[in-house]
Amino acid sequence: MRKKPNLVSTGLSLVDKAWGGFYKGGTYILIGPRKSGRTLISLQYAMEGVKKKEVTLFFTAMRPKDLMIHASSIEFDLQAAMNQNLVIVVRVAPPVEMYDADNPDEFLVEYLNDIVTVVDQYHPDRLVFDELTPFVSFENLGLLQQTFLSTLEAIEEKNVTSLLVLSEPATSFAQTIVDSMAQYSTAIIYLQKKSEDNPQQGGRATITPNIGHTEGQYFSDYFIEPYHGVKFMFENDKAAETEQAQTAQQPAAPPQQQIYAPPSMSSKSSSKYKPLTNVDSTAPQMSFPNVYDLNEFTLILNNQIALFKSTGQGFALISMKLDPIAVSQNIINIPQLQNAVRLSTDKKDKICVVNDKILVLMGKGDEKSLGILVSKMKSNLPNSDPVYVTRVMQYLYAFTYEVSDNTENAETILSEILEDEHIG
Repeated sequence: MRKKPNLVSTGLSLVDKAWGGFYKGGTYILIGPRKSGRTLISLQYAMEGVKKKEVTLFFTAMRPKDLMIHASSIEFDLQAAMNQNLVIVVRVAPPVEMYDADNPDEFLVEYLNDIVTVVDQYHPDRLVFDELTPFVSFENLGLLQQTFLSTLEAIEEKNVTSLLVLSEPATSFAQTIVDSMAQYSTAIIYLQKKSEDNPQQGGRATITPNIGHTEGQYFSDYFIEPYHGVKFMFENDKAAETEQAQTAQQPAAPPQQQIYAPPSMSSKSSSKYKPLTNVDSTAPQMSFPNVYDLNEFTLILNNQIALFKSTGQGFALISMKLDPIAVSQNIINIPQLQNAVRLSTDKKDKICVVNDKILVLMGKGDEKSLGILVSKMKSNLPNSDPVYVTRVMQYLYAFTYEVSDNTENAETILSEILEDEHIG
């Protein structure tokens, strides 16, 4: 007889009825926006463990009292479970100290390593981390993948079944972080809210296997029922067949890597090669680790200002502006200029594009930073011809902000830099 996989019940009807539960020792990622039911699902998973007399290690940023209130809303006596050592709550604070560290990524590596240390201490059957997002905001995606995989393997070797909660990615870089982690998970649970105003209305849940769970991907509507938690509209085998059939018509909601399969060769062709006109070109999803949107850039700049005021460590903030004439005459455009800047900066430098301006934040810059940047940019423009380089430089203007004790905050600086100015 074939040995059946060791599955553990989750307390989530969608997962338990579609897949039979989680694989023992697997790692599952729960992704969703705020107030989508993520914490309730985490508590339901822990409560199911209590029913099975299994120990759950529950990492949370919430105060224990707040977590108990959440638990009581689904009639889960968390205090009693803690008294029986069936749930161990570990409160974790957001890693704000990382902004003062010389190498924030190394700081985050230590955080993830600490998870394994706590697992070694308590020997749980289940693990919940609600939520993990602040602890995986690495700049170096390669280091993130290496550290995250090492952490998962150390936990999975102890046969601990994990549920890791992540925020729905709001930027392309955040999406890249989620993708980097999701590829190592056993499966993904993705929540989509129906309404921002009324979280109780629930939304749409999708479970997508990454390893095993050959039953495939399932969809289900869900709602939040008082005293019961997250309930799924998934009650019988017929419903399961209906949901599974929908996967052929609807795109997968959770973030996952897309694999491009080239068209098959014509059986009539005697050559191994074919004209490129027969190949459907696919634009790659490109994201750059050190390019941020304005909100993220503002947050990082505020942290840099705070570091300057506390330690005196200076920084360079350079704003480059492209004359619209350069664009209209097809000399160079903003994406080309952004690429030249990106290739000319260090990975630790931060870049933000706002209309016709490109902002560059150098954490350890000085008065020579602009000259060094311009020198490197000349080698990274679309054309290295000296005449072309000289022509481009005629349409580029730069402003370096000098930080001082009178500097208030990022908003004030950016308001000054980004105001419309006449070039002439």
